[in-house]
Amino acid sequence: MTSPSLDHVIHVVGGGLAGSEAAWQIAQSGVRVVLHEMRPERSTEAHRTDGLAELVCSNSFRSDDAANNAVGLLHAEMRRLGSLIMRAADAHQVPAGGALAVDRDSFSAAVTKALAEHPLIEIERGELTGLPPADWAQVVIATGPLTSAPLAAAIQALTGEDSLSFFDAIAPIVHRDSIDMSKAWFQSRYDKVGPGGNGADYLNCPLSREQYHAFVAALLAADKVDFKDWERDTPYFDGCLPIEVMAERGPETLRYGPMKPVGLTNPHNPTVKPYGIVQLRQDNKLGTLYNMVGFQTKLKHGEQVRLFRTIPGLENAEFARLGGLHRNTFLNSPKLLDGVLRLRAEPRLRFAGQMTGCEGYVESAGIGLIAGLFAAAEAKGQALPAPPPTTALGALLGHITGGHIETIDAGPRSFQPMNVNFGLFPPLASPPTHGPDGKKLRGPEKSVAKKQALSARALVDLDGWIAAHVKLAEAA
Repeated sequence: MTSPSLDHVIHVVGGGLAGSEAAWQIAQSGVRVVLHEMRPERSTEAHRTDGLAELVCSNSFRSDDAANNAVGLLHAEMRRLGSLIMRAADAHQVPAGGALAVDRDSFSAAVTKALAEHPLIEIERGELTGLPPADWAQVVIATGPLTSAPLAAAIQALTGEDSLSFFDAIAPIVHRDSIDMSKAWFQSRYDKVGPGGNGADYLNCPLSREQYHAFVAALLAADKVDFKDWERDTPYFDGCLPIEVMAERGPETLRYGPMKPVGLTNPHNPTVKPYGIVQLRQDNKLGTLYNMVGFQTKLKHGEQVRLFRTIPGLENAEFARLGGLHRNTFLNSPKLLDGVLRLRAEPRLRFAGQMTGCEGYVESAGIGLIAGLFAAAEAKGQALPAPPPTTALGALLGHITGGHIETIDAGPRSFQPMNVNFGLFPPLASPPTHGPDGKKLRGPEKSVAKKQALSARALVDLDGWIAAHVKLAEAA
């Protein structure tokens, strides 16, 4: 354990995975922490215990394959940084094949015990009903998607954002290199050059009359996700209707909405006018990810993959994120947060976890880990640079704080939460082309080799960052 820094106290608000990990990292860095958790004084619609780091949905942390999967790589990086969440997960795992799943009760109990017994952590129970008091010099807010209404309202008033709580209508995101460019093409409608655009800002996938009507029929017949009781009264955000809701209003509705074919000419077949068009727009600065414009949906994930791969050009589409529709609370982070997760309008407030725009247990805890390291370094008068963007932690942080690009056209904000995926990583300078046996890589082998190279690069770069900037405390 490092020597305590008694001159500073950092307040962490929220005892979920992100808040628990942030508190642990701060304390392990030798800085005192007060961890605030409103349960059991006030619970939420989803929680059932007063334990810290309670898992309210699945008990799975998803793939633990660090060589071939981005979330598995994130697991490995967090272990290297002494993550409490990963330590507890490893100690309380249950059989789940290649995934890391845990006994949710013993996992939460282990995290709660470790935090309660840490000499530099004080746990206070009770709801924060407004912004943290002004005499709290450093605060990490990690209250998650079920942030209590008074705190959400206070944050909303401070940031000037229109809303923080709404039905989060998410459109699918596709890996650019999985799109068939023999069928798709780049063009903006009427070749219009908008802010930040060049007149060819969209990937277009054309549908004939028969393809369009078959798509609509399959869309209406597909299985949808039901709302939870506590979500039913939350309104849609900015009128972002799911595509299946639009289709229910008539078979031609989508052709006058996100699938309108006007102002476009297919260079692969210029004499035939498409009956419908699916457009994809660049979603990150690297140009590796494209979102399906206007295709927010509450279809079940398996149905999305099956249905969207019937669209010409997307037959082999690989999805970085599938669509969804659920109540959520998160910031427009690229606009509101700086590179170390501080609120630009009030830098004493730092945000972590799902509130920042990440999805998933591990991603939430990972951003809590980074927020904790940033906060501790600041308390000790040190400057901690962000993890390299080639790492899972750095790539996820980059998405949150600046890797996303705003929509080209006028409309609702386009930043949406995302799981970690290899599409967030900078491309390899020299992607692998041949296997260890010297044979040229093709198809799936090439994709596997690329993922393995990205993972290997990430771990090397993370180790370099740790050696140069992060002094790890001994495991408690």
